[in-house]
Amino acid sequence: MRAAAKRRAALVDLAQASFENTFVRDLPADPVLVNVPRQVSNACYTRVEPTPVAAPKLLAWSDALGELLGLSRPSPQAVQALGGNRVLPGMQAYAARYGGHQFGHWAGQLGDGRAITLAEIIATDGSRQELQLKGAGKTPYSRTADGRAVLRSSLREFMCSEAMFHLGVPTTRALSLVGTGEPVIRDMFYDGHPRPEPGAIVCRVAPSFVRLGNFQILAANNELDALKRLTGYVLREHYPGLSYASWFHELCRRTAHLMVDWMRLGFVHGVMNTDNLSILGLTIDYGPYGWLEGYDPMWTPNTTDAQGRRYCYGNQPGIAQWNLARLAEALLPLVEREPLEEGLNLYAETFNEGWRRALAQKLGLPSPDDELARELLEALTETETDFTLFFRGLPHVPLQGSDADLLGPLRPAFYADDAPHIRLVAWLRHYVAQARPDRAAAMDKVNPRYVFRNYLAQQAIDTLEAGDASVLERLMHVLARPYDEQPENEEFAARRPEWARNKAGCSALSCSS
Repeated sequence: MRAAAKRRAALVDLAQASFENTFVRDLPADPVLVNVPRQVSNACYTRVEPTPVAAPKLLAWSDALGELLGLSRPSPQAVQALGGNRVLPGMQAYAARYGGHQFGHWAGQLGDGRAITLAEIIATDGSRQELQLKGAGKTPYSRTADGRAVLRSSLREFMCSEAMFHLGVPTTRALSLVGTGEPVIRDMFYDGHPRPEPGAIVCRVAPSFVRLGNFQILAANNELDALKRLTGYVLREHYPGLSYASWFHELCRRTAHLMVDWMRLGFVHGVMNTDNLSILGLTIDYGPYGWLEGYDPMWTPNTTDAQGRRYCYGNQPGIAQWNLARLAEALLPLVEREPLEEGLNLYAETFNEGWRRALAQKLGLPSPDDELARELLEALTETETDFTLFFRGLPHVPLQGSDADLLGPLRPAFYADDAPHIRLVAWLRHYVAQARPDRAAAMDKVNPRYVFRNYLAQQAIDTLEAGDASVLERLMHVLARPYDEQPENEEFAARRPEWARNKAGCSALSCSS
């Protein structure tokens, strides 16, 4: 208790913090300072400041991340900065320039269209962390957009960033959620019926927000000096001591491990464009994401992807490798083809082996059993079965008994009460023949009890829009311990209720979400 109190006493307000700006210092800037949508060349970023809002109000704050950054809960002056109304001394705000492949097609220049990086801060662990406002107003990369974000999308990013961190997944994080006091017009369903929604700004935090697309735009425009400088900066700041080739190999390894995490947890990113893949192997850009409820390898939470299902759950590992191949093409002016191809092969090997191990751990087995795992994933498609609840219930399946006895601990995962589960029962007979009686503790460490389901997010959004932050705050506490049993919070572990099956925001979402 004394140590915790001492740490809290050492925290400072954001308005009194010290900042650094290595990205701005070391990389080529856009010489044009006019903040209008336009094509930018021979630059990695454009200096631009947030657009002030009417009435910034702190809606949520991550105490855990604040303590890591050495920051206390924000003063009114700090809230002004987190809402985009002030740029604090020492900050050199900018919007990054990048391009990318969207749904498999080259989209040209994209860039930070509604995100503005304020500065870097040295955290209490010695790491350098960037502070970035999302929804902070127009930049030269906004194209036809307004640069703003609605409360629903901002809350979803704020909550899921922190939920993923506590699940043990590499991710960007979120420090604050600030309401703007201004409406934002959005067509949530892309059906020609836009409406005003509450606006908000999330302050997200990461060692770097550089993504694959930062390299792609420079290579596509033959801006080789800027490409070399950006690569040198990333290696110097984030991969010290590595060569170009060994850096690419390490990125492939990290991305493979990230995909294992997404797959083991049933997380679906929803929009894995190359500009949404981190150069550090982090989960980045939380948009129309979702969590598997009924297990379906073809499920996507993104309504824009409903036809092609390019970014569905089962495609994620292959898409990540495809994206890395596009980065490899961008690096060809700096790296020989052979080591780049080796990196892509390393990705496949790392993911395949990691996924086999992850499935073994989820099943409580001492080593991978590929046939048993394959048969299970096939059996889970027989009837609608909640992915998270199935694996959480599996360690409680008895090693002997009737069919009903075997299915008993799994019934909370079944959406249909009268389904026969013929294939699943056959699989369970194979499973219990080799399962260990003492497997539960180890399985509970890798199979979460709580994930940030879309219907939970929508409940938090609805109540916060009505001025009630209690659901959001309670969820934050629950999701900080996702692998623990929390009997007092059992309602947050339940499968998706029927009222949420087709409710807006509770299943599939658009990219505007």
